[in-house]
This record gives sequence, C-alpha cells and structure tokens, in this order.
Amino acid sequence: MKTLNSIFNKTLAAILAIGMIAFAGCSIDSTPGMGTLEVKLHDAPADYDEVNVFIERVEVNNSEDEESGWQVVSEPNQQYNLLELTNGVFEMIGEVELEEGFYPQIRLILSRDNNNVVIDGEVHDLFIPSGAQTGVKLNVNAEIEEGFTYTLLLDFDALRSVHKTGQSPVLDYILKPVIRATNEAVTGNIGGVVNPIEARAAVFAIAGEDTLSSTYANEESGEFLLVGLEDGTYDVSVEPREEGFGSEYLENVEVTVGETTDLETIELTTESNE
Repeated sequence: MKTLNSIFNKTLAAILAIGMIAFAGCSIDSTPGMGTLEVKLHDAPADYDEVNVFIERVEVNNSEDEESGWQVVSEPNQQYNLLELTNGVFEMIGEVELEEGFYPQIRLILSRDNNNVVIDGEVHDLFIPSGAQTGVKLNVNAEIEEGFTYTLLLDFDALRSVHKTGQSPVLDYILKPVIRATNEAVTGNIGGVVNPIEARAAVFAIAGEDTLSSTYANEESGEFLLVGLEDGTYDVSVEPREEGFGSEYLENVEVTVGETTDLETIELTTESNE
C-alpha cells in the first residue's frame, strides 16, 4: 500500500509540476490585444572623443496623417554619448505596450541644448536645425502583435551626423542625424577578433556599395561585433587605424537571422618600413 501511495504522490507531483510550467509559459501579465515595443540605441564609431545627444522623447505613430496620431513611447530626458554605444553595446531608450497593429513611423525629439561634440578634449556645441520642433522621423514599418515584443534597433551614425560648418564658433558644428532602423528579430551579427591589437582596426560590413554596419575593434582584446545585419551575404573590410599594418578584405560572409557569424581571428600583416 505504501508503494502505491508513493507512486500516486509522485505522479500527482509530476502532473502539478507540468501544469505549473505550462501556466508559467502563458503571458498572464500581458494585456489582451496589446504587444510591446522596445527601442534600443547603438552607434557606428567616429574619431571624436565624445558625441553627446540629449533625447527628450521617443514617439511612435500608427496614423496615415504624419501630423497626428503620435504616441509617447518614453521620455528619457537624458544625454547619451553615442561613442559608448559601439561594438554590440546598446542603450534601451524606450519600452511601452501598444495596441496591436501597424506603426509606420517613429521619431526622436531632441533637445535644443545639451548636445555637443568633444574633440581633443575641447567641447563644441552641436546645433540641431529642426530636431527639437518636429523630431527626427524614421520609417520603421513596425507590426505590433498581441503578446509579442518588437525590438527596434536604431543605429545613430555619429560620423555621418556631425558636420563642421566653418562658420562662427556658435555654429561651428551642426547635427544632422543619420539613423538606420532595423527589426532585431530579422537580423544577425558578425563577430571576431583582429590581431595585432595595436592596429586599432575599424571593421565594416558591406553590401554592394553600402556600408551597413561598422565598429572599432576593442583596443584591449581586439574583439569586434557588427550588429543589426539582415539575413544575407556581406563583405567584411578590416582597416587599421595605425600605420604599419596591412588591411584585410573577406568576401561572401553569410549572416543568418538570430545568429552571430564568427570570423574567429583575423590577422593583419605588418608592413615593412624599408
């Protein structure tokens, strides 16, 4: 009898455990008819000390009228140094539950103040022509589905966004944001290590004539990660930023959604001074 009771108790415990696991797998905290939008910020590298951008709000639109239908995703009211968001480092700048549906646009409302570029230790104000009034608008075509999270990657290209005007010190530098938006769910990455570390290499993922992702290899480990690449084939160019090293060009590197293609170690040749 004890054996039968023991078997029964173990069976009951197993059934309850399975039931609890199944119950835990349900989205019990999600709101019916709602999905989640996440917005992550990252950057391509640039040869400045810092590029600081102050983001007041992140908004999304599901209306055909671009002047109406904007909903607030988040209000960071925070300054971000874009050059800290390279090599696979992201900053979450917004997360919100939205009604399921199609959201064609997102925009960043930037502050008129608190934007600057630091060059050789000197701080220069960044003038933004219209970002504070109308926002930096991006076509994203995000489809929000009930119970699912849609993660949007915003690649804020500091190198292409900062422009020296040559005018008065007040308008010495202006910011014309260049931002590429991708759906994280349909992207993969390319990673590896560049040797020698002393080469301080820049790494580029190229499709046709377009550079779609770039980064600097880590100056302590030589590691690099090119993120936000859609499924397909890319060429990878590795260029030293220090003299005395050769470059490398790898063709037909395959990227698969949800995976990181590991190029392992890329050895740069040492050029002779003779």
